[in-house]
Amino acid sequence: MGEQLRTISVAPESFEISAESVLLVADLQGALAVCLHDEGRRAGGLLHLRFGGPNGCPGDVTDDALSAILTVLDNFKTAVLGAAPRLDDVQARILAHAPPPTGECEPKVSLVELIRADFTDAKISCGTQTLRRIEPVRVFFQPFEGRVWISAPSDIRATQNRRSSLA
Repeated sequence: MGEQLRTISVAPESFEISAESVLLVADLQGALAVCLHDEGRRAGGLLHLRFGGPNGCPGDVTDDALSAILTVLDNFKTAVLGAAPRLDDVQARILAHAPPPTGECEPKVSLVELIRADFTDAKISCGTQTLRRIEPVRVFFQPFEGRVWISAPSDIRATQNRRSSLA
């Protein structure tokens, strides 16, 4: 049996970073998790953001909201990567949860696309996955190893069984 990792829950609109062998967890419902891993420093972090709509649907991003999101994202990247990262050692993954599309709550440009564009501009490799389902999901991230996986919030065994690398 593998080692038991200390679990840190990441609240919406916040982030946690670590260079230790811990498990960062975020429950997503109409929200996204940005997992950022620096292989060279063996550190990483998880940023948990809501989509903004009261019904959990992705909403259009206003100029004010975009400015606030980009400020938080910049603070998050700086906290994880430091002042002079080797970008070829850095990987990001955006995991989003949204209800199935209904046509009425779909924005022209999603928050996932905007954050991915920010990583692309910074020359950081970034993968994305949007889960369209009614039930929430739980994201697990090991910042020291760069592993991320998803399960239903009630599936505690998923912390030991479902693992995939950011790469």
